[in-house]
Amino acid sequence: MTAVLEDAPAEVGAIPSFTVTLRVLRHLPSDDGDAVVDHWDEFQVLCHGTDRVLDALHKVKWEQDGSLTFRRSCAHGVCGSDAMRINGRNRLACKTLLKDLDPSKPITVEPIKGLPVVKDLVVDMEPFFASYREIMPFLITTGNEPSKERLQSAKQRERFDDTTKCILCAACTSSCPVFWTDGQYFGPAAIVNAHRFIFDSRDEGGAQRLEILNDKEGVWRCRTTFNCTEACPRGIEVTKAIQEVKRAMITRAF
Repeated sequence: MTAVLEDAPAEVGAIPSFTVTLRVLRHLPSDDGDAVVDHWDEFQVLCHGTDRVLDALHKVKWEQDGSLTFRRSCAHGVCGSDAMRINGRNRLACKTLLKDLDPSKPITVEPIKGLPVVKDLVVDMEPFFASYREIMPFLITTGNEPSKERLQSAKQRERFDDTTKCILCAACTSSCPVFWTDGQYFGPAAIVNAHRFIFDSRDEGGAQRLEILNDKEGVWRCRTTFNCTEACPRGIEVTKAIQEVKRAMITRAF
């Protein structure tokens, strides 16, 4: 359906409104275990130029269909809970402006791929977090507790600065074609968070993490398609980080 631009209000600085067609993939779990056939629902939503996909979803849930289910929290691109496929690409609904999506065409919204769908746009994140926990995402040290702060130079901090930005939204992992077909693959997000500690000068668990990721379902499963880098809402160079972990393995082996 074509977006309809409404007459702009007379006052100066008013934001023009338009109507968009939101096409949402619905999934309803079955109580008796029978197969559930997903279907598409379309909603007409009156929006403003500053509205995001999250705002449109809110309007549908609050004004048209209260059964629509999706995750969201901070609404400012920090919590990462509202990652979903929008027009075929992984994005955060709270950071995606409707006017940037060509509102003259239906805007499709689906759950991220590769993870079990619980209901509508909500997926089961446990497989994702299981991989995250396995790479030990915490500082590992030996010896007695220090009596002062563990110091680090600006150059040492810069070495892993990029991978500290991860918000665990799963946009990178669920955009990976290897992850879609191989449920055992660690996935980009787990490797990114391992990178954050492997290259931390204060950490002493790098060898352990490299051993974990040297598994057949670890970094060597990456096919360097760059889907993960393109999907990351924080701009992390995910593919580069994975390549650096591979290089660290080879360097330490020899």
